[in-house]
Amino acid sequence: MIERLINWYVGLLSGTGMSDGMGIFIENATIIVVTILLALLADFIVKRVIISSIAALTKRTKNDWDDVFVKQKVFNRLAHLAPALIVYYSLQYIFEAEKLVDFLGNLTQTYMILVVLMVIDSVLNAMHEIYMKLPISQGRNIKGYIQVVKIIFYTMGIILIISVYSGETPKALMAGVGAMAAVLMLVFKDTILGFVASIQLSANKMVNVGDWISMPKYNADGDVIDISLNTVKVQNWDKTIATIPTYALVSESFNNWKGMEDSGGRRIKRSINIDMNSVTFLDEAQIEKLGNFHLLKDYISNKQKEIAEYNKSLQLEEGTVTNGRKMTNLGTFRKYLEEYLQHHPMISNEMTFLVRHLQPTDKGLPVEIYVFSKDQAWANYEAIQADIFDHTLAILPEFDLHVFQSPSGGDFQKLVE
Repeated sequence: MIERLINWYVGLLSGTGMSDGMGIFIENATIIVVTILLALLADFIVKRVIISSIAALTKRTKNDWDDVFVKQKVFNRLAHLAPALIVYYSLQYIFEAEKLVDFLGNLTQTYMILVVLMVIDSVLNAMHEIYMKLPISQGRNIKGYIQVVKIIFYTMGIILIISVYSGETPKALMAGVGAMAAVLMLVFKDTILGFVASIQLSANKMVNVGDWISMPKYNADGDVIDISLNTVKVQNWDKTIATIPTYALVSESFNNWKGMEDSGGRRIKRSINIDMNSVTFLDEAQIEKLGNFHLLKDYISNKQKEIAEYNKSLQLEEGTVTNGRKMTNLGTFRKYLEEYLQHHPMISNEMTFLVRHLQPTDKGLPVEIYVFSKDQAWANYEAIQADIFDHTLAILPEFDLHVFQSPSGGDFQKLVE
């Protein structure tokens, strides 16, 4: 059909009496202009009519997935094929030189392959975005798999482009790629390791976007904001971005604080060192004073009765220190801390709750508070922890206990004075 139209047009030009050279020039110029106009018309029809209609149609549907395909410009990129196809099939009618037609045809084919790769890229991005909106995506990041699929398609595209210019079939080129496997493994070592690591991270639910992880080796301590094939990005609390190789999360150790976040509490584990020389039995005056503490009233009353009955069973005289039992300022202080923390509105009583002694050292006797804050927010957590220890240090003198700390120059100066 096209050849008939061209022959008719050539005959029409010949009938005008113009020279053969001028006729050929006008013929080629006309074909070029018509090709350009047809390409522009195809581009207009596809983009302005078909794609606009598709975009309008997707807005009316209840599904979200079609909107994602429009957002990722799948159809817009696919539209680039229409003018390319017109140009490709028109080349043989524009130019007579076979080599020139082959060269321009190869360029057009390369362009169409790249367009197809861009379309596939958009489709994969759209599928990933749709997946991330599904409930199953929670705890299963597939970005690494998407990137692997992209690499496979990009590799196939490169092989096709090479095949276009070399004249070899893609199958023959694939056989040659097999011989280069060792080189490819060396070049894509990190990608291969990252792919394997991505599978392990996803299968074992080791880390997901949004998790708080810490990895001191890479100066990472913050929220995971992206997991890709080769790297994991962590936004630290100081807003810097730390980049960790994906395979490092499998081959090395790191802390994932998601368990803490899911538990509903955040651990407070801190101790103060008590000067062991200040630990004594309570006398009557001290017992009376501490008995007025609201948090200790019931404890001291019950403890006195318990000790009195025990000492009576041993027929010990009142006030006897040896063999019998007496209350100590340290034990009473520890009980006070338990009552204080149990009544604290921001301390959980449903999780591990300990006020304990640690192994005495040359720095004194550590009394450790091991509890969980109900508020996990960093600033609030630190404020709660600080308030607890402010109160603990301030109340110590009421029990005639002293905090141990290494003497400073000011302490020695006071001794001299």
